[in-house]
Amino acid sequence: MSHSGHIIGIDLGTTNSVVAVVENDQPVVLTNSEGSTRTPSVVAFPDPQSPPVVGELAKRQALLNPERTVWSIKRLMGRSFKDVMELGTRFPFLLAEEDGQLLVRIGEGGYTPSQLSAFILQKMKKTAEDFYGEPVDKAVITVPAYFDDLQRQATYQAAELAGLQVVRLLNEPTAAAIAYG
Repeated sequence: MSHSGHIIGIDLGTTNSVVAVVENDQPVVLTNSEGSTRTPSVVAFPDPQSPPVVGELAKRQALLNPERTVWSIKRLMGRSFKDVMELGTRFPFLLAEEDGQLLVRIGEGGYTPSQLSAFILQKMKKTAEDFYGEPVDKAVITVPAYFDDLQRQATYQAAELAGLQVVRLLNEPTAAAIAYG
């Protein structure tokens, strides 16, 4: 089912996300549709009838529509509702539990952290597809070294929902060592 031989690299960050490719044996950080190499890791749902928006547009929604805007979702990846409540960390959006899963409530609905991260990954994927002019379906994604198996599995799930096959999850310190070692 591979569309192309291209494999993109994604830093799915807590605050910002970045997508890069290798061109002529050199890494190239791609510019998104807003003209930036960094995409805020923010997802907003402007209204119930509209699809979600990601990045700068979503970040602007945080002021206008805070109850329908989600950021720092990476902190919730692979965690249960109970885990999050025990951490005592406050989030500016409503959290709930449904069928044992942690959900972020948006209006009447809810999204898992993986579903919300998938929207960010889709934006990264689209940036790469715009660059190549063809579909992309494979990625290497960086994750914090401290991510446990559940958090890594949630990242795989987010990628799958975004239409990406994860070639490898790479610890962030390992990525830095490869880049500069």
